[in-house]
Amino acid sequence: MGSEVMVVAGDLRAVAACVNGTFAAVAGGARWERRAAPTDWTCRGTLDHLCNTLCGYAASLANRRTVRRRHHPRNGDPSAPVPELLELVVEFAGLLAAVAEGATGDERAIHPAGMADRDGFVAMACDELLVHGHDIATSLGVPFEPPAGIAGRVVARLFPWAPATGERWDALLWANGRAAVDGTAMLGADWWWHCAPLAEWDGTPRRRPETDPPGWR
Repeated sequence: MGSEVMVVAGDLRAVAACVNGTFAAVAGGARWERRAAPTDWTCRGTLDHLCNTLCGYAASLANRRTVRRRHHPRNGDPSAPVPELLELVVEFAGLLAAVAEGATGDERAIHPAGMADRDGFVAMACDELLVHGHDIATSLGVPFEPPAGIAGRVVARLFPWAPATGERWDALLWANGRAAVDGTAMLGADWWWHCAPLAEWDGTPRRRPETDPPGWR
């Protein structure tokens, strides 16, 4: 299952700073309208999604929500330029970090993947930033270097079924359906998180239900 534990707030702030620092120098130009494969969003739209996600996670955890919202607290802004979205990524990550710091380890809130605890929300937010940062960087043709150690903590927290050997960054990309790893084929689009406490994991890989409507991911 892995023994690594998320560094609450610290990991999140570090990954948000990495995303901002990676793209701040290339924040203009038409290439931000390229598709950030494998998503259907543009690179710019992917940043907007990250802002939505971080805001939604913070709102859910802060209010200990138990019922899933059908309308997101932030639904994007098509007029927002890339530099502003990069700033919002850092600001909303800071908001979620502050909420997580104020929560106890046993408090829960709703997420489409289940009733997540504080560490689950932090890990999902880091996963979103890391994986979509990779998507954008690949599309733009710029290097993306995730902060050391965080990929391993995210894999251990959200994907306890991931291959236990090899580079943790490769395992994270595999768990998110982005790549194959030695001896293990690439996953399909139904990959999913285990965001509830690890003690509740039933020992089988999670898959997104076909009946689940689009949500934060």
